[in-house]
Amino acid sequence: MEHEDNVINELLREIAGLINEYPRAIERRAAVIDATGKDPDLVDKLVKAADTMRDSGNLYLTWAKHYAALADGNTDASSDEDETEDFDI
Repeated sequence: MEHEDNVINELLREIAGLINEYPRAIERRAAVIDATGKDPDLVDKLVKAADTMRDSGNLYLTWAKHYAALADGNTDASSDEDETEDFDI
């Protein structure tokens, strides 16, 4: 069972890293498109998409941490932590 706990926690760290990096990658792509002067509407959409993904990623990560805590045996897995720091919000 300890191995499974380690797997869950490792996956949680991977998820957090990917959720954090994804909006940044979208923003970098938007910056490249903007720098080339192509499709300003697409740039705006991508910037908004990055914000949306950052917000929804925060929600997803909060639930993932909740379930990881439950799987670890913490029956009071509610969290008052502010997850927005994970996403530079």
